[in-house]
Amino acid sequence: MVLESLLNPLKAEKKPWEMFFIGFLYSSIAIVLSLWIFKDQASVVMVFFTVMACLPIVYNTMRLEESKDLEISEEITLLKEHNKAIVFLMFLFLGMTVSFVVWYVFLPSGTIGMVFGMQTTTIEAINNQVSGNAYQQFSTFSKILLNNIKVLAFAILFAFIYGAGAIFILTWNASVIGAAIGSFIRSNIGDYAGAIGLYQISDYFSLASIGLLRYSLHGIPEILGYIVGGLAGGIISVAIIKKHYKDEKFSHIIFDISELLIISLLFLLLAAALEVWVTPILF
Repeated sequence: MVLESLLNPLKAEKKPWEMFFIGFLYSSIAIVLSLWIFKDQASVVMVFFTVMACLPIVYNTMRLEESKDLEISEEITLLKEHNKAIVFLMFLFLGMTVSFVVWYVFLPSGTIGMVFGMQTTTIEAINNQVSGNAYQQFSTFSKILLNNIKVLAFAILFAFIYGAGAIFILTWNASVIGAAIGSFIRSNIGDYAGAIGLYQISDYFSLASIGLLRYSLHGIPEILGYIVGGLAGGIISVAIIKKHYKDEKFSHIIFDISELLIISLLFLLLAAALEVWVTPILF
């Protein structure tokens, strides 16, 4: 694969910001190919095409991080090393998300339904209004947290079974968040255009910033939770494939994975709290 040869995990950890452009490129190519080849199923196919392009770099990352578990005994140092992978995977996710936003905003209205059909359905299904008394808010918080934990469980399971399977969860979430932000921008651009005229173009760009901030406030810690959880699942998957469970250092791998899972749960707890009690106040 030509695109695969552009990056490797070690290079990505040294220059994590490059993964933003790789994520943008992979997802953009996936959208074009899905519209060209599988037009009627583009909303799903573009996710799979993006995942296929990302699999080599993500799987090699899992192998690299598992090897660090065997080489590094100090847990603080090990977590710092894992953080390098988490950062560049986050840049990969952000690149995909921005790509989906751009395509949603600039595609013709008729094409949006084909490219983001399932994403729009998902947004409508989970877009519950957070309002009412404290009891209703706590109930909503519980539902959001349980849903996020369920997604985390899938990310860990996919990573465990397929090694880099968690990238599917990340890519799907990138497409859903991108569609949500794109929809927000498109709907508000029409209102601004009618009210203030096209010559005040700077106000259009403020909509993009507001849309990104609205969803990234709770979306970033949520995705970080999935990345960390997927990393834990990928590490144990590689360890079992390499039969490192026979190694005396396997207990250290289990301890490291346990810490990663706790960290991922803390990120999801923070994300749910922000989504229920902070985002509605600001937006």
